[in-house]
Amino acid sequence: MAESLNPTGIRPPFGRYSHGLRVPPGAEIVVTSGQLGIHPNDTIPDGVEAQAEICFRSIGAILAEAGMTFADVIRLNAFVTRREDFQAYMAVRDRYVGAPLPASTLVIVGGFTRPEFLVEVEATAARIPA
Repeated sequence: MAESLNPTGIRPPFGRYSHGLRVPPGAEIVVTSGQLGIHPNDTIPDGVEAQAEICFRSIGAILAEAGMTFADVIRLNAFVTRREDFQAYMAVRDRYVGAPLPASTLVIVGGFTRPEFLVEVEATAARIPA
């Protein structure tokens, strides 16, 4: 299990994340590409919340393929196109993260490859093999 690192000499995290995580030696690592809010049938729902839900479900499927779960996620990087979508994205994200809370970054970007995309999420997971 990763160890949360939140030193007392720096400001506590703004939200549900860790400033850092220590991964033990020998951990198996999975890194995802950025996942977009698009269904397997190529439809894209309106709204960042619906798109973020697809992003996290896709990440969950990738983790499952590797025998992992969201409990193994140590880092999330997310990108949204509008500052006002921050809260909706965080509501979805917070349903998926657990202890230890992953390191996390959220960036406001000018756009993605298609204008209808509103959010993209990538994850890094680590687990000690049994």
